[in-house]
Amino acid sequence: MKKIVNVFLLMSVFIVVSSLPTIAPNAWSKTISLTYSIFFPPTHGQCQAGVSWAQEVEKRTNGKIKIIVFPGSTLTQANQCFDGVEKGISDIGMSCFAYTRGRFPLMEAIDLPLGYPNGQVATHVANEFYEIFQPKELDDVKVLYIHAHGPGLLHTKTPVKTLENLKGMKIRSTGLSAKVAQALGGIPVAMPQGATYEALQKGVVEGTFTPIETLKGWRQAEVIQHTTDCFDIGYTTAMFVVMNKKKWNELPKDIQNIIEQINAEWINVHGNTWDQVDIEGRNYTLSRGNDIIQLSEKENKRWITAVDPIIDDYKKSVAVKGIDGDEAVLKIRELIQKYSQIYKK
Repeated sequence: MKKIVNVFLLMSVFIVVSSLPTIAPNAWSKTISLTYSIFFPPTHGQCQAGVSWAQEVEKRTNGKIKIIVFPGSTLTQANQCFDGVEKGISDIGMSCFAYTRGRFPLMEAIDLPLGYPNGQVATHVANEFYEIFQPKELDDVKVLYIHAHGPGLLHTKTPVKTLENLKGMKIRSTGLSAKVAQALGGIPVAMPQGATYEALQKGVVEGTFTPIETLKGWRQAEVIQHTTDCFDIGYTTAMFVVMNKKKWNELPKDIQNIIEQINAEWINVHGNTWDQVDIEGRNYTLSRGNDIIQLSEKENKRWITAVDPIIDDYKKSVAVKGIDGDEAVLKIRELIQKYSQIYKK
């Protein structure tokens, strides 16, 4: 994990400071303090990206907005973060849709194992998908932006080269990745990312489905020895950055406009950060002597076939809720193709 300065380097590609809109010194005398709950630990690149967003908001509003960041689930737990924002426990929150399965049925389509190549693609797909469909399940908060990690891969304590190796293995997985683990023959065990290290260390689980960045960002390379690079069934996990709707509506329009502009820029910041930390995670696990297993062409096709029913099951499950799963999946596939041309692996 690189220092927070890396995030600021990423920011420099977007803007020339002198051209940015800011609040005139005397335009608004009231200072508002906002709390921001982030489930990532403070050393994680995505937490640092969130911190830099908060600092940029303070900067461009000339200090009229002050944001106090609570990293590492110190204000609200990962699975309580969305409720915490909605109820006003925190003003802003960052966590995963997948930590409350069934609550965000349309957004869950993003997490399907559709073969995301990297974090930039996943992040841009998630944001455009939200803009197109405007899910009612998010109407009670102000969505600032969404980001999503690179392909979720399998990391285990013993090598997995075939589906037979995985059969009956207890695998930490959340949201739809739990269905991926089950479809491949594993036994899914749900838990937040922060609990995974200890669970692997103590043998509560034997592996985890997660992006490779966690091997460094969450130190999991210390407690696994093998990664199966099942890229073609790579899923993502969409993560929200949302704000209490009442707090948002109380902000003056010019302040809202500034924050919206920053939000648009930070989509790229988070996407770049996901790709950078994936590279670091891969390098870190190899540096520890862990291996990365490439599936044979024949075995790769078996894994793709194994997870295909998950997509069909998703479509059926959301149909009873009045959601057109076919339309959602088709649009995601189109968006993956679109952004894969822009952000090549």
